[in-house]
Amino acid sequence: MGTIAVVGAGPAGMLAARQAALRGARVILLEKNDRLGKKLVITGKGRCNVTNDADVDTLVKNVPGNGRFLYSAFASFGSRDLQRFLEEHGVRLKVERGNRVFPQSDRSFDVVDGLRRALERSNAEVRLNSQVNRLLVEDGQIVGLVVNDQPLYCQAVIVCTGGASYPATGSTGDGYILAAEVGHTIVPPRPALVPLETVEDWPKSLAGLALKNVELSILQGGRKLVQEFGELLFTHFGISGPIVLTVSRWVTHGKDTNPFIASINLKPALTQEQLDRRLQRDLEKYQRKAIKNALDDLLPKRLIPVVIAAAEIPEDKPVHQITRVERMRLVSSLTSLQLTIKGPRPLSEAIVTAGGVSTKEIDPKTMQSKLVRGLFFAGEVIDVDGYTGGFNLQAAFSTGYLAGEKAGLQVTQR
Repeated sequence: MGTIAVVGAGPAGMLAARQAALRGARVILLEKNDRLGKKLVITGKGRCNVTNDADVDTLVKNVPGNGRFLYSAFASFGSRDLQRFLEEHGVRLKVERGNRVFPQSDRSFDVVDGLRRALERSNAEVRLNSQVNRLLVEDGQIVGLVVNDQPLYCQAVIVCTGGASYPATGSTGDGYILAAEVGHTIVPPRPALVPLETVEDWPKSLAGLALKNVELSILQGGRKLVQEFGELLFTHFGISGPIVLTVSRWVTHGKDTNPFIASINLKPALTQEQLDRRLQRDLEKYQRKAIKNALDDLLPKRLIPVVIAAAEIPEDKPVHQITRVERMRLVSSLTSLQLTIKGPRPLSEAIVTAGGVSTKEIDPKTMQSKLVRGLFFAGEVIDVDGYTGGFNLQAAFSTGYLAGEKAGLQVTQR
C-alpha cells in the first residue's frame, strides 16, 4: 500500500487526508500544533463561515486572486458538496445574509469535530506535534520528508500548511520554505482581507463602534476604485469590519503612489436632497439646542462630534444660527466622511494571505506540482485569495479534496 503524507491539519489538510485515505492509500496527517484545526477555530469570530451557498461561477468571481485557477477544484467539490459532507458528519448548517453558511450552533469547534469524525472514519493516521523540516526529492520525484529531524518515506506529499497570517495558530509560512527548497516560485506574501490604518487619529475615539448599512468607497487620485455596502467597525488604529476587509485588497495590491482615501456614506439610502430635507426637520425640531445636541436622531452619539468637526461647524453653535452653507457641509460630511489610509495592518493580522506558491507551477486539474512528481499543494499556501463571505474556506476545502483525490488515485494505481 502506497503512503501519502499530508502536511498541515487545517481545512485543506483534513479533507485531503480523508479523501486520499478513502482512495485506499495509507495516509499520515502531520500537524505541528497539539490539536487539529487551530486556525479554523478562530475564523468568523469563532462562528466559522464555512462556505458561501453559491455555484461554481460565483465562487470563481469572488476569488479575485487567481480565481480561474480554482475552477476544476470548485467543480470537483463545490459549496453544495461541502455542505452535504458536513451535514453527513454531524454539523448542522444554516445560510445567513449574503449566502454565508455557518454551523447552526455558531460554534467553529463543531466544524472541527465534524472533520475529525470524517478523518476517523477514513482511517487516516493523525500525528500531532510533528514539525516537517524539509521534503526529500530524488530525480524529480517525492520520496519522503523529514519530520522532527527523522526521515519519513512516502510516495506523495500534500502540502497544506496555510499562509502567513495569524502565526500564533501555526500559519508561519512553513510551506513557502518547503516549496522554495525544491524549486518552486513563491509570490511574495502580503495581507489580504486586512484592517486598515488611518492617518487621522479620530477613529481611536470611536473604537468599538460598529456602523451597519453604510457605504464605503476607496478613492485614489480622485477616482473611485471600489465601493461596498455593509458593516464597518472603528478601531484604535483606523477601520475594520466586513466591508473594510473586502476593499482592503485594493490598498494592498495598489501600485499607484497617490494616497488612498476611504469615504464613508453614513446614509446611503438617502439622496443628498432627501438627507438635506431630513436634516432640516431635525434642526427645526431641536432649534433651541446646540448643534452637538441636535443630531441624536440621525447618528450614534459618539459619532456626532466627528461629523460636526468634518463640517467645520463649532459644536456649541446654536442650531437656529446654522447657515445654509454649513448645513450643506453637514450633508457632505454625512455622505462622504473621509479618512486617509496610512496602509494595511501587518500580515500577521490579516485573515487571509495573498501570495504563495505560484499557480503557474501547479496543475489546476490535480493540484500536483509541475516541477516535482508526487508533490501536491492545497489551501492558502497557494497564491489564491478571495473576498470575505466563506470563499477562502471553500477554496481550501475544494483544493484539499482535489489534491487528496488525485494523490490517492496516483499512489494506489502504481
